[in-house]
This record gives sequence, structure tokens and C-alpha cells, in this order.
Amino acid sequence: MQYELKGGAFPVVVCQLADGEKMITEKGSMVWMTPNMQMETTGGGLGKMFSKAFSGESMFQNIYTARGAGMIAFGSSFPGRILALEVDAGHEFILQKTAFLASEAGVQLSIHFNKKFGSGLFGGEGFIMQRLSGNGTAFVEVDGELVEYTLASGQQMVVDTGNVLGFDSSVSIDIQQVKGIKNKLLGGEGFFNTVLTGPGRIWLQTMPIAGVASAIQPYIPTGNG
Repeated sequence: MQYELKGGAFPVVVCQLADGEKMITEKGSMVWMTPNMQMETTGGGLGKMFSKAFSGESMFQNIYTARGAGMIAFGSSFPGRILALEVDAGHEFILQKTAFLASEAGVQLSIHFNKKFGSGLFGGEGFIMQRLSGNGTAFVEVDGELVEYTLASGQQMVVDTGNVLGFDSSVSIDIQQVKGIKNKLLGGEGFFNTVLTGPGRIWLQTMPIAGVASAIQPYIPTGNG
């Protein structure tokens, strides 16, 4: 599979497939393709269906198979970017829910449980995130722009809730309470921040969709005048 990222604020990834190659994607992500792409919708079994639902994805996925050399494109559902990740036995990734866009057939999407109660309850990323394992190229959606850091062992980054796109599986996640009652109540940053501890790479996003929804909510008519 060969791919090219195109577009600006609403990007697409265009994949060129050889005969028999497959791509897996969430429903509604395909934007155009050549007519020799064959689609099959699958849930992968009851356990996998519920696993995907808990991780924020659809219970069903579409598998596209090239019958002869073909092309298929997948589009982002929110202004931002598309990030390509190379997944193998030594490189597994933890992502925010709903980040997965598409991947080669060798990549497995499963759920990842935050082990610490506090980070799941207050960290903004939730108890359940997504894990990418297996082998192949995966594409994930970025809300807004993307910033990448590589943390050394024990090095930390404090992140506002929702701005964490994902990280290497070697990185740990926890929460940190904002200090000072005035800061909590008047600072506008909430009560908790997310703390990522290395070693490993982390990917941060500048415009989480939850933050956008919160910002525009006061301007949405309620029907009460």
C-alpha cells in the first residue's frame, strides 16, 4: 500500500492498493474510490463489537479489498490533520476515543483501560482509550494542529484535558489537581490536568472537538428566545 496525504483543514489520505490488498475503516470514512474496490461490512464477533463500541468506535467496520490495482481515499470528519502511524510488535499506540480513521488489515484496534481510577475519572481522556497493535500502517484523526514531543524516561508533560491525541504504549498517563482554590474556580482551566510520563512519544492536538463544542454552546439558540 502506498499513500499520500492531501488537503488542508479537511484532509484526506489517498491509498493506492495492489491486487488483494485490504483497508479497514470506520463507517462513513470512505470519500472516493475506484470501482474495483470491494466492500464488506463486519463486526468481527460479539466481543470485538462491544470492544469497539466501548472504545468510541462503531460496532461495525468496513473492509475494502482491491480487485486489481485500485485507489481509495478516507477523509477526516473534523478540521485538523491525519497522522500516519507505523504499527509493529515494538510500536503499539494508545489513542483518544474516536481517533482511529483507517488502517491496513494487519493492524488490530482494541480497547485500552486506564489503570488508575483518577486518570480515568478526571483526566478528560476517560477510562477507555484505543490501542493499536499488530503490523501495518494506521491513520488517525487529529483535532486541529498536531504537536509531537519525545519524553525521556521520567520526563513529564502536563496537558489540558482533551488535548491528548495519543502516545506510545511505553508512556504512562495520570492526572494532577490544579493547585489553589482560586485557580480552580476562577482560572478557567478546570480542576484537573492530564500528566504524561515518558519514555516515549506523545502527540498533542490543538483543537479538541469537546473544547470547540463547549465554546460555541452559549451561541446556539435554545428555542426559548
